[in-house]
Amino acid sequence: MASTPLGDFLRGRRARVTPHEAGVPVVGVRRVPGLRREEVAMLAGMSVDYYVRLEQGRERHPSAQVLDALSQVLQLDDDARLHLYRIAGLAPAPGRATLPEQVDAGLADLLDRWPDTPAIVVGRAYDVLATNALAGALFDGFDDGANLVLTVFLDPAARTFYPDWDEVASRTVAGFRLLHGAFPHDPRIREVLSTVTAQSTEFADRWARHDARGKGHGTKRFHHPDVGGLTLRMQTFDVPASPGQQLVVYHAHDESSAEALRLLGSLAATRSASHAWAAPGLPPSDGLP
Repeated sequence: MASTPLGDFLRGRRARVTPHEAGVPVVGVRRVPGLRREEVAMLAGMSVDYYVRLEQGRERHPSAQVLDALSQVLQLDDDARLHLYRIAGLAPAPGRATLPEQVDAGLADLLDRWPDTPAIVVGRAYDVLATNALAGALFDGFDDGANLVLTVFLDPAARTFYPDWDEVASRTVAGFRLLHGAFPHDPRIREVLSTVTAQSTEFADRWARHDARGKGHGTKRFHHPDVGGLTLRMQTFDVPASPGQQLVVYHAHDESSAEALRLLGSLAATRSASHAWAAPGLPPSDGLP
């Protein structure tokens, strides 16, 4: 039996659906909390043998009709359904991804034109590729080059910075899973996955759940060491010119958070001016040493 992304996904997701959720009557003692293979096959309208071959990697080319039926039985949302189609080879491959990743100059300029709005660009492996000044102040220490997956799971300070760490961690893994399905051979994604799996059992446990969900939009709480708690709304936009890159923009959820952002911007500006004042002078214009 060969382990395949499709088989692993099906096994992981059927374990998440209870008989009650699927409308399957429970008789006697069950050894597993999720659905059995024969129950998935019955609900999806296919033979048990065919479904077993899918999970075991002996059938690798299911039709769209089969995937649609499985999506319904496994109660997949749109992102998870897209992931299923990708790993089954039925979704269009994303555009060619360049290495190393770079942020378009126009997009970087746009970030700088939002002085009152934290904004970052993340890459295919959740590397932080660009930030504006306010985002740099908000994610203190998350400079360009940081990786959000590694930071969330391997930096102890992340558990204080994110008051809802469990939720943030689960959503980070689900988003990373979606990108992994889109770019399964990307060397940076593989590197990050190998590192965090080896060093964090909490990541490995969540990875085994096979959740696949994009960043999208929502509300996130932060606890900043300088300005305290703030709640921000988040909007995520794909960058069509750079497959896999995402622009993430934050704005205040309430007036107290807006005030905290204003204070954070003032502190960042003060520190920037202080650093500029302390910087050494420019060399002579004639270029002499």
